[in-house]
Amino acid sequence: MAGDFKKYHGKTPHRGDDHSAPYPVSRLAPAVELVDLAKQIGDADRMVGTRVSAKLQVIADQIKALQAEARTVLEDARNDQELHRADCNFQRKPGSTYHLYRRDDGSQYFSMLSPQDWRGAPPHRFVGTYRLENDMSWTPADKLDAPDDSRDVLRRLLGDSGLS
Repeated sequence: MAGDFKKYHGKTPHRGDDHSAPYPVSRLAPAVELVDLAKQIGDADRMVGTRVSAKLQVIADQIKALQAEARTVLEDARNDQELHRADCNFQRKPGSTYHLYRRDDGSQYFSMLSPQDWRGAPPHRFVGTYRLENDMSWTPADKLDAPDDSRDVLRRLLGDSGLS
């Protein structure tokens, strides 16, 4: 019989245990149908597609968060540049608080005097109070006590990955 098998299939039959055979060795073994194999491949493709789609959605959300953060950084930089261009008749020192006023012609200037120091009647329109930071950025007085939200930004960017 072994010779007949070789004669028709060109290979010697499996001689080990039935459970290690590369093909069904019993007539009772389930038949492997091409349709079943195609269904299994289709199911695997759908699972891979779902997983990839979910990962790409996370990346898209991170991109949107990064774009929003980039817009905020650029807007802050523009505001800082504008404040540095305001007239100032004294040397600015990091850590100090200054008061910004706008003249009738639209030009701005910093003063060490607050509106209260002018007894409520400053010579020009009061714009705001700012502190000059060590990195030469400006922090509005109303945000001086605000907590640092950089951890929240990082947590949003990383999502719920548990890495934050």
